[in-house]
Amino acid sequence: MEAITPDQVLDCRGLSCPMPMLKLKKALSGLESGQVLQMMGTDPGTRNDIEKGVKKIGSELLGSKDEEGYTSYYLRKG
Repeated sequence: MEAITPDQVLDCRGLSCPMPMLKLKKALSGLESGQVLQMMGTDPGTRNDIEKGVKKIGSELLGSKDEEGYTSYYLRKG
């Protein structure tokens, strides 16, 4: 995955479903169209939730990257 510079970072490490998605939705609502959000999460279920739910909230999953102990998800607000 190419390097993406996020406009905002959301740390959801240590949180479990449904909190990461609730916080993600709130964070995206505060961004302007086209801005990028990086969400860091540790809950393995978050990957499926994001893949299924991101289009419902009008955004796009640009990609994800496994880091040491967590995963970073990059989303662009639609």
